[in-house]
Amino acid sequence: MVEALRTSLATDPHVTLVGSYVLGLGPKRVLMDAIRAEFPDRLHDPPISEAAIVSLGAGAAMAGARPFVDIGTGSFSYVGWSPLVNEAAVARYMSGGALRVPVVYHMLHGLRGGGAAQHSHSPQAMLWNAAGLEIVLPSSPYDVKGLLRSAIKSDNPTVFINHARLMDIEGDVPEEDYAIPFGRADIKRPGRDVTIVATSFVVHAALAVAQQLAEEGIEAEVVDPRTLVPFDHATLLDSVRRTGRLVIVDETNLSCGVAAEVAAIVAEEGFASLRAPIVRVSRPDVPTPFSKPLEDAITPTADKVAAAVRQILV
Repeated sequence: MVEALRTSLATDPHVTLVGSYVLGLGPKRVLMDAIRAEFPDRLHDPPISEAAIVSLGAGAAMAGARPFVDIGTGSFSYVGWSPLVNEAAVARYMSGGALRVPVVYHMLHGLRGGGAAQHSHSPQAMLWNAAGLEIVLPSSPYDVKGLLRSAIKSDNPTVFINHARLMDIEGDVPEEDYAIPFGRADIKRPGRDVTIVATSFVVHAALAVAQQLAEEGIEAEVVDPRTLVPFDHATLLDSVRRTGRLVIVDETNLSCGVAAEVAAIVAEEGFASLRAPIVRVSRPDVPTPFSKPLEDAITPTADKVAAAVRQILV
């Protein structure tokens, strides 16, 4: 992520950073020190006022800048909801294309351990319901770098939704600059018996389940959409057409969440391919408890995914 930000700043003088703690407040935040030293006039740490910085990002983008705005925890986006969904998201449409809004809003979503009811939200489903925003959900170091480069180059307002627990994930990343186009899902693991669609951090739970099932002779295909807007219908439907079964894993709430929308897409566009009911593994519709045992109880885990797969393979 730091490489993508540095390359963006170095290659485009219009790019600025509003908020420098994109890696959270843990020990990894020192990785941003090199950017702070190299581009001191292009990095700004504003007061904690999400409504103000979301508005700042939208206005700066309309005026010709390409700001990367760090909101911090996804739950804080609600404070800046109006400028996000009622200004940045709709400005290009309402101006007949005269205004561009090339701003990237970055946030950390999800169940992170002890975040409780006010620091554990995953607002991507709510944002998906606000037309005009591109929504990105990376799950690997390779995807973070490539998708962030595309986000910063985009002329549309983009919400880049990361997960605090992804910070410890390791993987190969090319040193050279590259960009991953939006709207192209990635098949993280091919399979023939069941499709598991997963986003963000729970992609790794899905991959662990796929490995476990493979030892039992069950080949699960793991599909990561990578972006919700635009969404890759073709890869999803093609996978379900080959496997005939679908399990969806996501950290948004069960009602009206990401898994609910993915299920609706397949029900409407790929129902004839299904040989078993669609199963969702999502967060129950309850506030997130602070208690670790209770938080564990609502977390989409590998065990829950494995149980869902076995349920439809009977």
